[in-house]
Amino acid sequence: MTWIVFDYGGVLSLPQPDSDAEAMARAVGAEPEEFKRGYWEHRLEFDRASLTPHTYWAAVLGRPATQSEVARLVAMDVASWAYPNQGTIALLGDLIEAGTDVALLSNAPVCVGDGLDELPWIAAIGHRFYSGRMGLVKPEREIYDALAEGLGADPAEIVFIDDRPENVEGAERAGMTGLRFTDAAALRTALESVPRARL
Repeated sequence: MTWIVFDYGGVLSLPQPDSDAEAMARAVGAEPEEFKRGYWEHRLEFDRASLTPHTYWAAVLGRPATQSEVARLVAMDVASWAYPNQGTIALLGDLIEAGTDVALLSNAPVCVGDGLDELPWIAAIGHRFYSGRMGLVKPEREIYDALAEGLGADPAEIVFIDDRPENVEGAERAGMTGLRFTDAAALRTALESVPRARL
């Protein structure tokens, strides 16, 4: 058995647009560049579930966040990651239709994972692993080990696709085959050479 495991942001979805990040900042009266800096500075701990939505957004804003602000920011955050990469989504559909085993492993907080699960192209993936639900983050070894265990697969049976080199390297250290994502056409070509990855 070969499992093809996709990252989400920057692979199945397009990167978060700057315009969406700026809209989030404006919605809560924050300066956009400071907001974006805080957004990424604290993001990995939010992905790990070390921070709740309230504590994360308060850290981003540098002040307490109200319940309504947090709710609005969570909704806008999910929407900012919901632009599908149509080429990769088409490839994913071809893999599913061909009977290839596919899964998702994404650094995403619980609230974002809950939102992504509502997207039709994500709901089609039967096995979805989000860092916030696992309390682990890429590129740490433990998350890849937990992925293999969750799939009931040997790491050597897993092909992991991510746009970040450090995450690909983390998968390779865990015994998986890592593929660095650049675009859907290159990924399709790379997968055609993977044994049992039916396309």
